[in-house]
Amino acid sequence: MEIRPAEIRPAEVPPVEIRPVPYDHPDAVRLDALVQQEYARRYGDGDMTPLDPAMFTPPHGAYLIAYEGTLPLATGGWRVQEDADKGYATGDAEIKRMFVVPEARGRGLARRILAALEADARAAGRSRMVLETGIKQPEALELYASSGYVHVKKFGLYRTYEDSRCMAKPLGTADGAEPLGTGG
Repeated sequence: MEIRPAEIRPAEVPPVEIRPVPYDHPDAVRLDALVQQEYARRYGDGDMTPLDPAMFTPPHGAYLIAYEGTLPLATGGWRVQEDADKGYATGDAEIKRMFVVPEARGRGLARRILAALEADARAAGRSRMVLETGIKQPEALELYASSGYVHVKKFGLYRTYEDSRCMAKPLGTADGAEPLGTGG
């Protein structure tokens, strides 16, 4: 019997779901270790930014993981960051730990995580999303530029590093949205 292409059905793939999790959730810790390896591969060392799980607790932040079934594929978080001495402004939300596992890249997951982070920060009353990345992450620079981020004066821990690039995007109004994890 001959099998025709129309008779071949791909295996059911569960939909990707973005969920808020604590920054110290086991899946978040595992993905953070992978992103640190990626930083070390590209820059020779991991990210030295001190982070605490409380920084990503609503309403001061959020940490998201994109899951396909039970498999964690991508992550990212935001935290309130307003220290003027380090170059931040009132209303800033800073993106941290954006990462997609290599086998899931090219599926739009980073863009989905970014949009969810922006929506959540906006709903929490933040007025501007800021981030720091580096020149050895061209795919990140392209993602942010294509999502409306522009280069700004450097801020934060890496503001004196030549390879560092800081970007920002105004968040606009919340339009009645509620931050993640607040019910509703």
